[in-house]
Formats: sequence, C-alpha cells, structure tokens
Amino acid sequence: MANKVRPVLLLPVAWSPYPEFTHGLHDGLPLLPTKWAPPHLLATRRQLNALGKRPGGQDPVALLYGYSETGHCQWFANLYLISRAKPKLPMTPRKWHALNLANLARRECKRCHRARDYVIPPTFGMCFPCVEASENTNLSNENGADPWAA
Repeated sequence: MANKVRPVLLLPVAWSPYPEFTHGLHDGLPLLPTKWAPPHLLATRRQLNALGKRPGGQDPVALLYGYSETGHCQWFANLYLISRAKPKLPMTPRKWHALNLANLARRECKRCHRARDYVIPPTFGMCFPCVEASENTNLSNENGADPWAA
C-alpha cells in the first residue's frame, strides 16, 4: 500500500505569528507529519501528561499524523499548545478510594465472591478455580454421572 503524498503548503498557524509549512488542512486543522511539530510549543495528550499537564478545555491547534507499518493505516493525534495547558489535578483521598473500589470490582469473582490477587478475565467472568470447577461439572454431566456425588 503506497503512502498518500500530501503537498507542502505555507499556512497561518496558531502557534506562530508567521506562516509555517504544513501538509494542508484536515478537519480545519493544520496537518503535521511526525517530527514536524515544534516540541517546545505543541504536545499530544500523552506528552502533556508526561509533563504533568492537561489540555484544560482548549481545542487542538493542529493534527499530527503518521503511518502504521504493522496496521498499514494512517493515524492522527491532536496537538495542543503547551503554553495554554493547565496543571494536572492532584489525586484526592476520595479519588484514590474510588480507584481502589473499581480495582477491587475487577478482582472479585462473580460466582464465589472472593477477591483474587489478579484481575479476573472478562471472557470467563469468574476466577480460575471456579472455571475449573465448572469444567469438571460439565465433564461429569456429559458422562451421565451425578455431579453432586462424591
């Protein structure tokens, strides 16, 4: 699959008083290939998170794009102005408590109601001992034996 060739255009941008080279517009935002975005001015959400910041309600000023070699498709990422980014909100005790309850719900078996030391796979919906017990019960039922007999 051949990469789509985009023309290089000189367009006005939000992060500079002068027009900058971009690869046109996509959804009304300047399109920048990887390595073209000025790293001291623009950042993605993950890069802002690494800096201890968040977008803070601002709209993206540009789009970063690239091609995935493994997926053979094009990807896009919103770029935000670092100067307008706000600091991340700190974790309060109430947030920590809510996060602990959510993680506990992921570790609690729906069948035996025990909290396990691992996250229960959603494909099974129960812990591994309960999965093994249900498989053994199904095998004994298929053989015509009484599942409750010892």
